[in-house]
Amino acid sequence: MKKRILSIICASLLVLMTAGCGSQTSASKSSSAASEPDSSAPAASSESSSGASDAATNGKQYTIGISQFAQHGSLDNCREGLLKGLADEGFVEGKNLTVLYENSEADTGTAGQIASDFVSKNVDMICTIATPSTSAAYAAAMKTNIPIIYTAITDPVAAGFAKDDGMPTGNLTGTSDKLPVEEQLKMIRKIMPNAKKLGIMYTTSETNSESAIKDYQSLVGKYGFELVTVGINTTADIPLAADNILSKVDCLTNLTDNTVVQGLATIVNKANAKGIPVFGSEVEQVKNGCLAAVGLEFVSLGEQTGHMAAKVLKGEEKASDMKFQTISKCGLYINKAVADKLNIKIDDDYAASAVQTFDSVAQQ
Repeated sequence: MKKRILSIICASLLVLMTAGCGSQTSASKSSSAASEPDSSAPAASSESSSGASDAATNGKQYTIGISQFAQHGSLDNCREGLLKGLADEGFVEGKNLTVLYENSEADTGTAGQIASDFVSKNVDMICTIATPSTSAAYAAAMKTNIPIIYTAITDPVAAGFAKDDGMPTGNLTGTSDKLPVEEQLKMIRKIMPNAKKLGIMYTTSETNSESAIKDYQSLVGKYGFELVTVGINTTADIPLAADNILSKVDCLTNLTDNTVVQGLATIVNKANAKGIPVFGSEVEQVKNGCLAAVGLEFVSLGEQTGHMAAKVLKGEEKASDMKFQTISKCGLYINKAVADKLNIKIDDDYAASAVQTFDSVAQQ
């Protein structure tokens, strides 16, 4: 995702050309008939009547294509939220909205086929879930008037979908799953009122991690922390780096850093041995041994995206004029088993506000 826009477009065009020369594979496996709404897509719930829906959209019927890159819980939740957000705005599947849902099963060639298919059907909008699907749709729809609304993109600027000021680079916009750093700091301070030094391990070559570090650096003082960071290059560096940083801090907070997450078990085990809590950045890390996180809730991310999509369909906004948005809601996740192991007492009222609480650590 750290490509320049030219590289993304060229690569995506190559994918589309290659896909066009080959036989259809998982695209045909993952979809229903293209002319009908996909029955496997979650039905959007709405209290709106058919009449209310028609009024909201002036009686017009719409068709959108949803291109999801992989079958994954978080991405599925994005799709569920997207349809809910659209329904909230009067676009109800089966009433005034036809949804063509396709899943590329983590295959970039299939993502290109899906994007080309949606363009050939001249859908009213393409909604993409994750960066590869967005790149493919961007390339396929570039010479059309079809708007693209994306979600679950960590860094739209680095991906080439937005400029530094957040404005789109083309006829596309959507939502980013950037970390809610300030909410995370509030949570850590709530659980550890006496902690002074907060540590972060990160991969020096990951742009997303460097960006998150800057966010932490700008905010830690506000919550009474001193930030201690240790950079690594590969997973082989993790054991020594963990020993180093754990000798200097009262707690750790984790990013969505790919290399560090691969070594999370090692970090957590070393931290547990010293009685030092490790905070996660999303729910899976809490499942796997981090104490707690204020992380993204992907249904809410999808809903936010659905509201943006509705504005474009109604003609109230143009995708090309809308800055991308970050998540406006985040959730608290707690691992009670980890808290008990570290003898950390979490306020009952605060714990009760958690979206989800785990009573064990998942096997890794």
